[in-house]
Amino acid sequence: MDVDLTPIMTYLGTGLHSLPWNWIGVAIHSVLAPLAALHAMLYKRDSRAALGWVSVCLFFPIVGPFAYYMFGINRIRTRGREFAQRRAFHIHVGYERGLSGIEPTTLAQELGQNLTAFARVSNHVTSRTLTPGNRIELLQNGEQAYPAMLAAINQAQHQVWLISYLFESDEIGAAFVTALTAARQRGVDVRVIVDGIGDLYSWPRMSRTLCRAGIQVARFLPPKLWPPSFSINLRNHRKILVVDGQRGFTGGMNIGVRHLVASIAAGRTVDLHFRVEGPVLRQLQAVFAEDWRFASGEALTLAEGESVSPGKSFCRCISDGPNEDLDKISLIMMGAISAAQHSVTMITPYFLPSREMIASLQSAALRGVEVVIILPRRSNLRFVDWATRNLLWELLQHKVKVYYQPAPFAHTKLFVVDGVYAQLGSANLDPRSLRLNFELNLEVFCAEFATQLETYAQAIRRDLVATSLQEVDSRALTVRIRDALCWLLTPYL
Repeated sequence: MDVDLTPIMTYLGTGLHSLPWNWIGVAIHSVLAPLAALHAMLYKRDSRAALGWVSVCLFFPIVGPFAYYMFGINRIRTRGREFAQRRAFHIHVGYERGLSGIEPTTLAQELGQNLTAFARVSNHVTSRTLTPGNRIELLQNGEQAYPAMLAAINQAQHQVWLISYLFESDEIGAAFVTALTAARQRGVDVRVIVDGIGDLYSWPRMSRTLCRAGIQVARFLPPKLWPPSFSINLRNHRKILVVDGQRGFTGGMNIGVRHLVASIAAGRTVDLHFRVEGPVLRQLQAVFAEDWRFASGEALTLAEGESVSPGKSFCRCISDGPNEDLDKISLIMMGAISAAQHSVTMITPYFLPSREMIASLQSAALRGVEVVIILPRRSNLRFVDWATRNLLWELLQHKVKVYYQPAPFAHTKLFVVDGVYAQLGSANLDPRSLRLNFELNLEVFCAEFATQLETYAQAIRRDLVATSLQEVDSRALTVRIRDALCWLLTPYL
């Protein structure tokens, strides 16, 4: 019986014709996938993140290793070397007095014995000295912060150094451009650092507007087509303004109309910023100089100045980032929580703490310390809110108190211990902020100032009802599944 083999041969011919390409793809994936997976195993610090990336690399041909190369590789070893080289140029801080320059009895009277010991731990973690004689002033929202910042720029005689993650092209941004341009025209040294990704949030890009005004601008790790460079991570989230080395501002506030609570801008936010005076400004300048050198390649020399001590707060800058500064903020926070005897208050827009920080908060609550966490009812990142709700039970079951603020979105970041120690600045309590971004917090040892912040937190709590464990457990099954799925992505949020 004759059998027509033409269809079979045609099929085999087609298969054989495509076979080399199939095998090339298999060969490429068999090389790239193990290499990418091995890299994730060796260099990821979180086992869950490592396992997730290993799975992506192995089970998604070609796409998986490519995705890991684009979004998963922590290139901080290279960046860390650049930062280490940058720090090789020593910034001499002649008038800073470290812990060794403060009488132990004076420090103990100001801080108490438990926080005096903690201050020494913080001293070793940061490698920066604790400076006395500073004055910190709380500024609420853009209504108080922006006029003070613009007034300082308008009075500048020598130097204006500014870092802002978001510098928006709106009426507030225009007001800052006008003030900065006028300062430059007076002969003031004006320099601005904007984040390379944050610069893309508004149009026209503020970096171009500032350049056209003749202002020196450096973009921090901007995306580039050639050589290819694009990283959603490694963002400069710091907020610093230092004028003439005499007046400074830091906190959590970007530059934009959304921080005017009285405005009708979409996404308006509640936030705090802080005016800083005193010797710690030297450390703020040093952080700016480090970032400027990294972003522009230009080394700055800090002018020597006389010690000015307008207040009584002991202060220190904590720079944190995915380089040699990794985990400094979280380590110091956990140290402060361990030293707490009466109260710990946290206000943060995003709350995805590490396992270690959760354990620290649980331990403090079990010791009888009142632990209070204040979160926004609804942030601008809903998936982070959902992930947070999946972990709250671990804290609520140990009597940690959690409160939700109603709208507008509260972008405030505060950390207060025992009414004597505080941290304020740009860092959120989530993995992106504490492990992937470059952040800056200012720690303040001062009973008067910390009590003021506690009063602020108590005013927020006054009309709120604490979330209960029963409320969290009573979520619908579909909601719990959604929250758990978002929580699984915590290492990447």
